[in-house]
Amino acid sequence: MHGIGSKDGDRVVEWGGTSADYAMHRPSYPPSFFSKLAALGVGRPGQKILDLGTGTGFLALQFARQGCRVAGVDISAGQIEQARRLAADEGLSARFEVAAAEDLKSLSGPFDYVTAGQSWLYFDRNVVIPLVKKLLAPGGCLVTCHFCWLPRLDAIARESERLVLRHNPDWTAGDWSGRVPAEPAWTRGHFRLIGFFCYDDAIPFTREGWRGRIRACRGVGATMSAADVRRFDEEHDRLLARIAPDEFTVLHRIDAHILEPIREEA
Repeated sequence: MHGIGSKDGDRVVEWGGTSADYAMHRPSYPPSFFSKLAALGVGRPGQKILDLGTGTGFLALQFARQGCRVAGVDISAGQIEQARRLAADEGLSARFEVAAAEDLKSLSGPFDYVTAGQSWLYFDRNVVIPLVKKLLAPGGCLVTCHFCWLPRLDAIARESERLVLRHNPDWTAGDWSGRVPAEPAWTRGHFRLIGFFCYDDAIPFTREGWRGRIRACRGVGATMSAADVRRFDEEHDRLLARIAPDEFTVLHRIDAHILEPIREEA
């Protein structure tokens, strides 16, 4: 999310602890998102795409379905294991590797696009920006994107966040304002904005699915102990039984920036 830090106090963020819930309950970007990207030239058949911080492969797998040649990397072995399983289940040829975005020695470009879905905030930009520029083909671009619920506009998201904070007061990703800059400050001098979109969508959930989605977030499954996650989830179940029907929607804001690298003149 824009404007959110990458750490929660002294807690270690370990996404591998969320991998099962992440793969099962975290929704992928909706079809409208990929249609908008395709209209801007991203994700067309035959393109070579590298997905950084791929998680369980939501972006990478969809690009593979669309006929792209895809590689995805993530620092979490648990996330990559789930991504590989999902690819195998569909017979997709996406390649997934355990690797930090700052260490991509095993990958050879050039790539038409490098993507980062909700992961750019975790990278050391001083290291990753030069690597991305090196891996991009002439005319290639970086695409950063986000898919975030809106607690200030959605009551169920707001109440779930309040419960997370009662169990984990160190969590810093709550109460997101929803503000998406047209041109993020970190791009200046490195990338030129050539495409951007931002819109809201009501994403459907069941109570069980939303519980799984919240377990998969950084403030719960990625930082709490297994016992603490169970206690949180039991209380969350009781909360949702009071405030939510069996099926409901949660308002999300979706955005993408398409960024052309500024090359240093020889």
